[in-house]
Amino acid sequence: MKPQAKLRENYPFIFPIQTRWSDNDIYGHVNNVNYYSFFDSAANALLIKKAHFDIHHSTIIGLVVSSSCQFLQELCYPEVIEVGVAIKRMGNSSLEYDLAIFKANQNTAAAQGQFIHVFVDREQRKSTPIPMNMRQALQAFMQVEPEPKLI
Repeated sequence: MKPQAKLRENYPFIFPIQTRWSDNDIYGHVNNVNYYSFFDSAANALLIKKAHFDIHHSTIIGLVVSSSCQFLQELCYPEVIEVGVAIKRMGNSSLEYDLAIFKANQNTAAAQGQFIHVFVDREQRKSTPIPMNMRQALQAFMQVEPEPKLI
């Protein structure tokens, strides 16, 4: 059974990405592994741009512990896509993101999934709480509804 496509309006952060020639596979569409890279780039862009997370010098780093993707429509080079990001849950040391990939000027997701970061000490790799300033900055990107609206 095909899942219901999520809607662009459910995502408070939108990150544009230009697909590349090398993203396509022999079948003429963006290969599935690239969708995870798009999710990773968008989640980190949210942290860097909106929570001022310094990926090079921060004492903590976010490690991906889980990710999933449902593929609903093909993407092809040279499309410009937009990745919608919402934070589904903010734990003591983790963020669970709800993500969706949209074709330009399209309201329904071409792909959708989830991604979980666990924040750890950069040196010791032990779980560490998300700093308060980061938590406060990310509050604006929390999902308002338990689940996004579906069509």
